Order: sequence, then structure tokens, then C-alpha cells
Amino acid sequence: MAGQYSLADLPVGSIGMIIEVQAAGNTKRRLLDLGFVPDTVVKVLRRSPTGDPVAYQLRGAVIALRKENSRDILVRPL
Repeated sequence: MAGQYSLADLPVGSIGMIIEVQAAGNTKRRLLDLGFVPDTVVKVLRRSPTGDPVAYQLRGAVIALRKENSRDILVRPL
């Protein structure tokens, strides 16, 4: 896996480096406040039984995001 993808496209168990948060306004501010900032390593931990939300681990915390928000975060797989 090379190039860049949205965080929503990474499979469970994979690790990526955040490149950019493409959301706007309050959504972007919220994602940045949660720790989804460029150059941060994020791991996809698990998906809920329905597939949404997904749990991510970053900066020592576990955060669940819906696909609509994780699509706005670009990552480079590691």
C-alpha cells in the first residue's frame, strides 16, 4: 500500500501517518483538537459490527470516528 488514502480506507490493524485534515470549520477544529494533526501516527483498532464508527489509536488515546469524518483525513500507510 503506497500513496495517500483517506483514513476511512485503511483496513483494521494498519498504521498510517496523517498528512492533512481536509474538513472545514468546526469539524476541522474538532478533529485537530482530538489529535488528528499532520505527522501523527494513527492505528486502526476495530470497526463496530455495523462498520461505523471505527476506533483509532493515536497519541495514547482511543478515539471513535464516523466514516463521514474519517474520510476528511488523508493518511500515508506505514
